[in-house]
Amino acid sequence: MLCCYDVVMTLRDQSLSRLMDPGVDAFDVVVIGGGINGAVAAAAAAARGASVALVDRGDFGGVTSQSSSNLAWGGIKYLETYEFGLVRKLCVSRNHLLAALPGQVKETRFFVAHERGFRHGLLKLWAGSLLYWFIGNFFTRRPRLLTRADMRRDEPVIDVSRCDGGFEYSDAALPDLDARFVWSFVRSALQHGAIAANYVESLGATFDGSLWTVQLRDVRSGRTFSVRSRAIVNAAGPHVDAHNALTSTTSAHRHVFSKGIHLIVPSISPNGRVLTFFADDGRLFFVIPMGDRTCVGTTDTRVPTPETEVTDDDRHFVLDNINKRLLLKQPLTTSDIISERCGVRPLVVNASGGGHNKDWFQLSRKHVIAVDSARKHVSIYGGKLTDCVNIGEEICAVLPKLGVALNNPKARWYGEPGDDVKAAFAARAHSLGLGLVDVARDDGNDGNDGRREPEPIAARLWRRYGATASVLLDEIERDPRAREPVLPGSPDLRCEATLAGQVEMATTLEDYLRRRTKLLLTVGRERLLAMPELRELCELLFGPDADRRLGEFAASPATVDDEPMPTTTVARAVGAA
Repeated sequence: MLCCYDVVMTLRDQSLSRLMDPGVDAFDVVVIGGGINGAVAAAAAAARGASVALVDRGDFGGVTSQSSSNLAWGGIKYLETYEFGLVRKLCVSRNHLLAALPGQVKETRFFVAHERGFRHGLLKLWAGSLLYWFIGNFFTRRPRLLTRADMRRDEPVIDVSRCDGGFEYSDAALPDLDARFVWSFVRSALQHGAIAANYVESLGATFDGSLWTVQLRDVRSGRTFSVRSRAIVNAAGPHVDAHNALTSTTSAHRHVFSKGIHLIVPSISPNGRVLTFFADDGRLFFVIPMGDRTCVGTTDTRVPTPETEVTDDDRHFVLDNINKRLLLKQPLTTSDIISERCGVRPLVVNASGGGHNKDWFQLSRKHVIAVDSARKHVSIYGGKLTDCVNIGEEICAVLPKLGVALNNPKARWYGEPGDDVKAAFAARAHSLGLGLVDVARDDGNDGNDGRREPEPIAARLWRRYGATASVLLDEIERDPRAREPVLPGSPDLRCEATLAGQVEMATTLEDYLRRRTKLLLTVGRERLLAMPELRELCELLFGPDADRRLGEFAASPATVDDEPMPTTTVARAVGAA
């Protein structure tokens, strides 16, 4: 049961204590990096019997994995480069996610507008959508060819004057954040006995022929310590190459980086579809529902390092492309931007120089598992949210070859609890009167063709927490205030904030606002700082340390647009002209 913060040792505190305990035996695996690759590696290995430690120098899902398009899609665009094997693999993985995690991954319709003069004709792309459906085992709903009249009727916000038609097909999207999706696998790893801690940096490691000694530093306190491990999995995302240098590990592969940005703006369409266009340079371009906001992007710009930021050119590219293709009462401008997302895609090339002589946009988005068997070291290059099941399985296939015994090799390491557990939770939630959330603050995407519908609070709690949601019901039963919104207009409840601070390792206020929830994205930094209730939220998260954590957030460099959105913006930016 959740209780008063100042008598609780948080899960992160417990994890650090166990990591620092000199009496702990060597782990089977230390996983460096808590993005999607590291999270699934830890979850899969722990579920199948390995002793696992997972660390990340920042927050879980805090780099590339927090900056995706929130899609779990099969990669229809890779058909153009004839990567049928990759598309097949991604579609099968997507299907597994849809079946195993129906709350977290939703089938969603993609509404594609085809402009006259595009390099591929409409009928060719329509045929491609049918091939895509076939490659995906007909798992989703059938594609639909669209006339201009269909498009005007179903999505009147689209300017069809440049189009000769379109088509609609199904893929999958994450109703919650990508970082929240990552956390679900970290939680699974913990439930299977792994030790995990965020804000723990690897300073490097040495191998003595049988065991690794990994030097770690608690970023929050500065304290250093070491752990021993039979194998290392380097899942540091765009920093894989840098960490390999710290362990004197060489590889036939390396990363190059593609910057992708998204802009969060007021809601553009009331429907649950992802609107899909081809930008002026021919790349796919999305308008994605994000609760009561819209996420627009993405870019694909080659950059030399993982450290990057949104530029004026990025903003203008996104805004210019979307304004050309929508019928808005007034064009979107930078004053309409509520927040921004920016990250890099780490793309795999040969270490000898591959990638320099290829068309940048034709580089494969596949992942590579690089294994140094002699030194019991694994590096994960590339990777996608959609491909996470495959990555977890491939890591489990490699570990026994490195001398790591998996005593339960067939264990299922992902998926929601059984229907009986879900039914019991739903019945108890109903008895507590957990009704519908406000339509305007719907956190989900129903995947249907019509308007988004209000979502039961119980359904949202189940999607986010699975069986752990029963702890929230305990708290609601104990304290009626626990079911109140944590901030005005927020779908997130007070009990969720308490849980985030105690057992979800929300270590900074930004962890909660940006990665455990989407409040920083959908409300904006300045508006949040102006809310007096933010201080009470910090108390729920951090107890007696609330003022210090709030001060850290207020003083930290802005990661989203700092300008408050004018109150007239929502009204003027949405709707057909």
